[in-house]
Amino acid sequence: MTTWQVILLAAICVLGLKAAGWMVPPKALDHPTIARVSDLLTAALLAALIGVQTLGAGQSLQLDARLPAVAIAAGLYALRVPFIVVVPAAAVVAALIRLFT
Repeated sequence: MTTWQVILLAAICVLGLKAAGWMVPPKALDHPTIARVSDLLTAALLAALIGVQTLGAGQSLQLDARLPAVAIAAGLYALRVPFIVVVPAAAVVAALIRLFT
């Protein structure tokens, strides 16, 4: 298979999953357990993505300037600091750590 065939196949699969989602009756999604799981699953997937992108380097773990930068960003978000301040602050932390190491 060529790269474009794989991309086309993936696009068709995603379209199929989206179509299957539209076929689920709304009554099934109104169940409290299903609603709670779907809400929590979104947050869990985002947290997993952040963890993998922060600590991952191929098949191994890598502790570098990204970890303190994400920790600073999380702390600032906990203090409800605006996004426009959080991103540069985390970038400065990462840059300073890379400068001195």
